[in-house]
Amino acid sequence: MPIGRRAGAYVCGIDAAMDVIGGKWKGLILWELAARPYRFGELRRAVPGITEKVLASHLRELEADGIVHREEYDAVPPHVEYSLTPRGEALNRALAPLGEWGRVNLLGGGGGSAARAGEVGEDDDVALVAG
Repeated sequence: MPIGRRAGAYVCGIDAAMDVIGGKWKGLILWELAARPYRFGELRRAVPGITEKVLASHLRELEADGIVHREEYDAVPPHVEYSLTPRGEALNRALAPLGEWGRVNLLGGGGGSAARAGEVGEDDDVALVAG
């Protein structure tokens, strides 16, 4: 069941995958949805800086690509939850090594050591300094 926006126009598998996850926000959306299903407002708050318009657009694209499932609930008030499909979970597993590469090579997260002397990495234990 091929799902995609440019079916037949891809040069390779990476080209096809980048069409699905390309952009500034899709990776962060996928990262958040890996933890649990989110309602729209919750997801917007979990991805700081994203606008409602961009989030809605990306969620529609990810749903069209079979990555995200949109579940509507007939409750009062009505609400919608977004979660990963099995295809989305497989995509996140495939992206995990890329995330690890970025952490080690760009964020300096190799075992708590910073990339350059004097820099503090995200996972480093640092005493708080009153300022």
